[in-house]
Amino acid sequence: MIVKQIWTANAYRNFNYLIACSETGEALAIDPLDHEKCLKAAKDEGWEITKILNTHEHRDHTGGNDAVVGKTGATILAHRNAKDKIADMGRGLGAGDVVKVGKTVELEVLDTPGHTMCHVCLKSHTDQPALFCGDTLFNAGAGNCHNGGHPEELYRTFDQQLAKLPQSTLIYPGHDYVENNLRFTLDREPDNADARELLDKLAGQDPSNAYVSTLEVEERINTFFRLSSPTIVARLREAFPDMPEKPDQRAVFVKLRELRNSW
Repeated sequence: MIVKQIWTANAYRNFNYLIACSETGEALAIDPLDHEKCLKAAKDEGWEITKILNTHEHRDHTGGNDAVVGKTGATILAHRNAKDKIADMGRGLGAGDVVKVGKTVELEVLDTPGHTMCHVCLKSHTDQPALFCGDTLFNAGAGNCHNGGHPEELYRTFDQQLAKLPQSTLIYPGHDYVENNLRFTLDREPDNADARELLDKLAGQDPSNAYVSTLEVEERINTFFRLSSPTIVARLREAFPDMPEKPDQRAVFVKLRELRNSW
């Protein structure tokens, strides 16, 4: 499996992805908003884009579909419940489905509601798994739930699916928000030395050569995985005095997401 991360350099700080089979040159385009960059990258590599995968229905992830289909004839894949939200969808996906690219690439579909209720992530069947996670999981952060999502569903996705992935899983998000997310981590957990060290390392980094984390790293620096941290809970109770002294993890997650909305 060959992964090419494409930095769009747009106002939304999107990442697009091409995943290619090394034997056949067939490629899958994930959320190819910047269709020109995606098509050029495929041409430069000698790849043929045969499929498009939209992680969810928002326009900053589907906006390049028509242009890529027009140039390549690629089939559009997305959550099966997004058929009325994504034009010309050719295949609806559910949990456990496998997306194949060429002869060598297999990507397992995870049904990951929260950011929207029609969101999928893809987990690669490789020795070191990779997760293409759209707007569900970001480096040091979690997706918002403003436009068709729900924070309690997002918590369940984190708790019941993402947290159970192998620690070595590579994280490929849909946007570059890592610096701001690390600053939020440190606002909530000022004693998090790992987050401080990573922010010092990445501050001012060019996203065209983006840092790729793992689930193991995320569990150290991502507030939304650190729901039992005494510091996080104590500071959360300062912001929400009605919270119990020992809140459950769901309540911590939901309140953290609420704070992040206006931070």
